[in-house]
Amino acid sequence: MTLFTTDYLEYYLTLVSWIVHNGIWAVLVASGVFALPFIAIIVQEWLKARAEGADEGNKGVLSSARIENRVFVAIVVVMFAGIPFIDVDLNTIRYDSARSAQCQISVPQPTDTGWSQSFSTINNQSAKVPVWWAFLHTLSRAVTGASVAAIPCGTDLRQMRMEIDATRIDDPVLAQEVADFSRDCYGPARAKLFMQRPNLDEAQMHDVTWIGSRFFTDTGGYYDSYRSSTPRDDWPYDSTRDAGLAQVASGGGYPSCRQWWADGSNGLRARLLGQVDASLLNRLAGWAGFMSRAEVDDSVIRTIASPRQQKLNQGSVYTDYGGQIDKTLPNIVTRATGDVGMAVGAIAAFPAMDVVRQALPMVLALLKMALVICLPLVLVVGTYDLKTVVTVSVVQFALFFVDFWFQLARWIDSTILDALYGWGFGWNRPHANFDPLVGLNNAFGDLLLNFVMGTMFLVLPGFWLASLTWVGIRAGHAIQGLSDGSKSAGQAGGKGAGALTGGKLK
Repeated sequence: MTLFTTDYLEYYLTLVSWIVHNGIWAVLVASGVFALPFIAIIVQEWLKARAEGADEGNKGVLSSARIENRVFVAIVVVMFAGIPFIDVDLNTIRYDSARSAQCQISVPQPTDTGWSQSFSTINNQSAKVPVWWAFLHTLSRAVTGASVAAIPCGTDLRQMRMEIDATRIDDPVLAQEVADFSRDCYGPARAKLFMQRPNLDEAQMHDVTWIGSRFFTDTGGYYDSYRSSTPRDDWPYDSTRDAGLAQVASGGGYPSCRQWWADGSNGLRARLLGQVDASLLNRLAGWAGFMSRAEVDDSVIRTIASPRQQKLNQGSVYTDYGGQIDKTLPNIVTRATGDVGMAVGAIAAFPAMDVVRQALPMVLALLKMALVICLPLVLVVGTYDLKTVVTVSVVQFALFFVDFWFQLARWIDSTILDALYGWGFGWNRPHANFDPLVGLNNAFGDLLLNFVMGTMFLVLPGFWLASLTWVGIRAGHAIQGLSDGSKSAGQAGGKGAGALTGGKLK
């Protein structure tokens, strides 16, 4: 029987745990300790029958029947859950990397780990697994894997937002040219717009708030009427277009703002777009099927060329109980202060959350190892009771199923923005004021949600294990190991931001 694991740390620790388990069981057998529960069963049942009084019939027959039942159950437990019988044959579940990335569910591949070669022995020691625990491992992994596969695939908008936020204009000359364009073209065109006050619809009002405005580019009297105040080498001097302007040694001319922005590969738009990774643009365009590719590209350029402070929650996205319906001045001041506090707290909290999320699968693998090592002693102390086996079996299954809650929390964290802002099932997107990158760059708008999603990696598994108490299984405390095991890593991760900011302040 093959025991499948999801990553190579669990692969290694599973083998270690069963080797140690076999060693402990061998010690219990060699020392005779494994037989003590049978003596305890006889004493318990004899004392129980004796304490029931004289009116219960023949005490000898009653106690012997009970002892026979308990001993028979104990023998079955020892045979199927105690004695190591099946050779350990470990293997890892292989995932389609492309599909895993699309669905936000992935594990390290063999070439990414130090255990790229399959092995089933450590220091020339191999392990065996009792029949029941081998069956339970297989069943738990199958149920967990099927549950993870049931999670629908989605688009990781959060990752795209991070990549776009991290994109900068690396070329200082290009950055200066953007500033020049704003001074020579956008400023005069916007001033003319305010003076003429044309009737604009909502989309056009939004469009004219950045330098690459389609309205300014396509409407006569704006970008076609203004030009660069300094010569540009990418546009040779044109005696007709540039009549009356000074010629320079480089031969550069004075393009109109429309040429300067949209003129093929030389245009400022095309060069700004070249600052963005092409694969990122393709992924964003693939998701934003409700917009044309030009609109998506403009949104990306707009983010790079015109960074601005986003307002909290561009639409009514989240239901909350803060303030009043019609916010008063104290409510507004309180919310603004809270936003500042969250922004400052996020500097330390988000790195800490990320480190905790990385540490949780490692802690979970160690907890699985600890449970396997404890099995022989737990069975002996529990006098091979069937109830003990059932309880430990449920706890082991619960630990395996925690991986599903991790995957679900990561999937929700990755796709929540798509659910809130996306276009799905044939309906209009929930928030009509959404420009693909307004929501994605709305750092304050999703700040509180980021805090909440970070805690879900502990809250969801905790709720799952606590819910087992509804059917009488006391497994809730098992999750405490996840919290305690990852606490120090989270504290260390949170200190990183303080060290960086402290170094800059110095």
